[in-house]
Amino acid sequence: MALITNLPTDLLRTFISVVELGGHSKAGAVLGRSQPAISLQIRRLEDLIRAPLLSQEGRSIQPTPAGEALLSYAREMVRINDEAVRYFHRSDVNGVLRIGLPTDYAVAFLQGSLTGFLQSHPDVEMEIHCDLSRELHQQLRSDSLDIIVATMPVQRMPYLSRAWVEQPIWVAADSFKLADDRPVPLGAHLEGCDYRSRMIEALDGTARRWRIVYTGPGISGLQNAVQNGLCVTALTKATLQPGMRQLTEDEGFPKLEPLRVGMFYKHPRLSVAGLQLVSDLVAALESVGSGVTPLRN
Repeated sequence: MALITNLPTDLLRTFISVVELGGHSKAGAVLGRSQPAISLQIRRLEDLIRAPLLSQEGRSIQPTPAGEALLSYAREMVRINDEAVRYFHRSDVNGVLRIGLPTDYAVAFLQGSLTGFLQSHPDVEMEIHCDLSRELHQQLRSDSLDIIVATMPVQRMPYLSRAWVEQPIWVAADSFKLADDRPVPLGAHLEGCDYRSRMIEALDGTARRWRIVYTGPGISGLQNAVQNGLCVTALTKATLQPGMRQLTEDEGFPKLEPLRVGMFYKHPRLSVAGLQLVSDLVAALESVGSGVTPLRN
């Protein structure tokens, strides 16, 4: 019978920290270990994996192909370990969490999880920031936010925990009718919104005229504008409101390109409260279907 190799979570936690923080010394400062101790742990992990995990590119440290493959497994193993420890220790969860959500659609199932988390953990203060996805990524990189949900411009991105696909749909008021010779009145978020660019690209691809008649930063204002018959827009089925209907290709509205969305956080910098929230959000994501997966970077 072949021996089973066990990957210690302390080695995995060190590996995650080195990759996410960009170096051995920074990881050591967060984990309370010296740089030689961090290097030793990485070598021990490489011995267990039987492959090099990190490479030096100029002044930066990057994961090798084997390191990229291990990273998402390591994050999940450490998360499950921390979740089990919290369950049995029953430690108090407190602190301040800064969450970033995109303005271009409402993540309904995640918002319900955020509310449930606050009700279960009254000692936690939560700050929710809504912005364009590109701004949320920047704020996570600069440590202005702890956890974000944002669209992914490329498939490989740092700090990714879960990824899924959102399919935008064209929506209008139930009574909406548009003459063939009139430009499509579009409602959209600010320049840089992924839904806005997808609407314009789809209409341009069919040579259909359009004009922006409503622009706003929040989804509720956009939904109201649609319900009042002012414009058409792109939403997800989860954000379809009473008084709206989905527009079809037969009506001249071509299918929109899907969006890849992810949940991101920096594991080494996340508090106990943050790790608990991540576990709750992961559970919520897994409950919505098989389209939600841990993305292999």
